[in-house]
Amino acid sequence: MHRFLLTFAVLLLPSLAHARVRLENICTVYGQKEVKVAGVGLVVGLEGTGDGGRNLPAMRALASVLSRRHNPADVDELRDAKNVALVWIEATIPKTGLRRGQRIDCHVSSTMGAKSLRGGRLLVAPLTEAAVESDRVVGLASGPVRVEDADSALTGRIVGGVVLEDNFPSLFVDRERGHLVTLLLDPAHASFHSASEVAREVNLEFVHETTYDIARAAGPGLIEVVVPQQYHNDPVSFMAALMAVGVENPHTQARVVVNAASGTVIVTGEVEISPVIISHKNLTVQVGGPGAATGGPQPFVSIDGDRSAPSGGRLQQLVEGLNELRVPTSDVIDILRELHRTGKLHAVYEEQ
Repeated sequence: MHRFLLTFAVLLLPSLAHARVRLENICTVYGQKEVKVAGVGLVVGLEGTGDGGRNLPAMRALASVLSRRHNPADVDELRDAKNVALVWIEATIPKTGLRRGQRIDCHVSSTMGAKSLRGGRLLVAPLTEAAVESDRVVGLASGPVRVEDADSALTGRIVGGVVLEDNFPSLFVDRERGHLVTLLLDPAHASFHSASEVAREVNLEFVHETTYDIARAAGPGLIEVVVPQQYHNDPVSFMAALMAVGVENPHTQARVVVNAASGTVIVTGEVEISPVIISHKNLTVQVGGPGAATGGPQPFVSIDGDRSAPSGGRLQQLVEGLNELRVPTSDVIDILRELHRTGKLHAVYEEQ
């Protein structure tokens, strides 16, 4: 049987030492979100690799720019302009917010028939919020295009290419609801248990500063926290203390992630398997149930249950058993697929 390399990771097993995880690593704050800004512009200075006069949208855009600069030109006169490319511009305002005058990077992508953007420079182009149907300019993009992907010269990046013309504040306190902050657990940790545990730890952390509980779990992924009176004029200090609160071994949903291309199997949480006998090619594996039967195909491995899973076994035990038998990676993944399909694998299954 061919040798294989199987990368196997088990996260957050009970045998690991207790570790406190800061809320900032498992939570986000409602109201803080990234904002996409976008626009259309022209990249000039290309060495004959632009759109060319056959792409009328690019030539019309160039004619419009020249007209605004008091140098009008007809589209027909630009039919040999192969050093110009029409591009789509995108940038992202981080969730922490930015102020007018600050700079961020942007990405440009050819939208027409350009062969390469290498060596080009973006003319000043206005940007608007991508998700809002508005003509309000929130930033201006320009600068030299840096092609980063050697396999594709039709996209590029402009470092510090966007100057913001508007403020993007970070809104995290809901003053209308009584100075309320809402914490959102990330999907991998969201559960009723985790939300309740987070609320409990927050209340314990601030028990000496208030006469009441300031946090309550409003859902499996939602914790509402009231900003104490003494922090109303300094909510940033409160948020710094809040996000530093630690939770011991936050609950993680049982999950199996498989990457067939790299031969990687990642298991998080406690993944259990119902009693099952697996017969695959010349291999038989029994998980849980009565003792091993005799006379079956060889090789054979029996996976016994434990106290926490009396009727079945752990996926970790199964993978270790298959590893000892030097089962090829593709066969291991096939077995995991069938366990999931038949409902014997008690976890979220993802294949990349």
